[in-house]
Amino acid sequence: MPDPFTPRPEHQFSFGLWTVGNRGRDPFGDAVRPVLSPTDAVALLAEVGARGVNLHDNDLVPIDASPAQRDRIVQEFQGACQRHGLVVPMATVNLFYDPVFRDGAFTSNDAQVRAYAIQKTMRAMDLGAELGAKIFVLWGGREGTETDACRRPDEAVKRLREAVNYLCEYSLDRKYGFRFALEAKPNEPRGDIYMATTGAYLGFIATLDHPDLVGVNPEVAHEQMAGLNFVHAVAQAWEAGKLFHIDLNDQLPGRYDQDFRFGSANPKAAFWLVKFLEDVKYDGPRHFDAHAYRTEDHDGVRAFARGCMRTYLILKQRAEQWNADAEIQALLQEAGPGARLPPLTAYSRATRDTLLSHDFDRAALSSRGLAYERLDQLTMEVLLGVR
Repeated sequence: MPDPFTPRPEHQFSFGLWTVGNRGRDPFGDAVRPVLSPTDAVALLAEVGARGVNLHDNDLVPIDASPAQRDRIVQEFQGACQRHGLVVPMATVNLFYDPVFRDGAFTSNDAQVRAYAIQKTMRAMDLGAELGAKIFVLWGGREGTETDACRRPDEAVKRLREAVNYLCEYSLDRKYGFRFALEAKPNEPRGDIYMATTGAYLGFIATLDHPDLVGVNPEVAHEQMAGLNFVHAVAQAWEAGKLFHIDLNDQLPGRYDQDFRFGSANPKAAFWLVKFLEDVKYDGPRHFDAHAYRTEDHDGVRAFARGCMRTYLILKQRAEQWNADAEIQALLQEAGPGARLPPLTAYSRATRDTLLSHDFDRAALSSRGLAYERLDQLTMEVLLGVR
């Protein structure tokens, strides 16, 4: 019997070159794994069953490569993707590693740095379009401060808006058809990053010249670092029509950015996330922005990548079981809306008068138990496989 948790192309699982290529370096220790070339990373991802491979510009092409070197590297990478049947759903740009971005990229005080950052991003968009990507992620890892003495934060927001507006125009001019996905994070590598949460970016998008082209790329770890509920952020983005992409990993609250294997730290939170994505029929890439433990060799990297996808599929099955469980559904029905007033979705004099004249029994409304304890226990039993 085939394993029901084997990834298939329709699951749209993808990994970044920087995920399986992560060498285990951290602030206290050097790399523990040898370099994994982009073409070897493609082969590894195909072996474990992924559908897509994503990249920053410099994950593939070194920042100082000549045009001839760039073209050769891209051609080799395209050939590897074709041989192994992988696609490139998303591309992004590295505006955080090189020292030139030490005080930000789009928000830097230096106008030449800001211009260089836009130029570098346009060239990364050229690369993404050449590889077939339709989503372009922007993560402002250096767009922040250690001290607010350096600039007024409203000036930084204005500079960020100018940059995103310019890049939208470039995509339209080149007919790339990109959908831009903005990725929030509260801190690290800066002490504070300007757009700290997905909600902050949702507010920012409404101020852009082309808000229809711009959405968000929420990441599990980035919201959970601040102790926030990631599912709520994703749901808000979805309800606004702005969930263009998603980064899946795991994280313990209040820690540095850990990028753990998906579901490995908070399986219950991961369950609600998978259930939400499947219930609303999210049809975009399910991208794993995580990396293997520093203890692992490349076999461990394979185990990590397989584990991310397998956990997602297990939780998908558990969500289907939860939705089909008669007792769970009965409890949800009992906790439902009760006696209905006329619909209040649209204001009218009739609904106004009905609402104002209705006599609410507060004591009755507040005395009814909602059975959420039982509902949560049944959820745990579904997750633990005893139901």
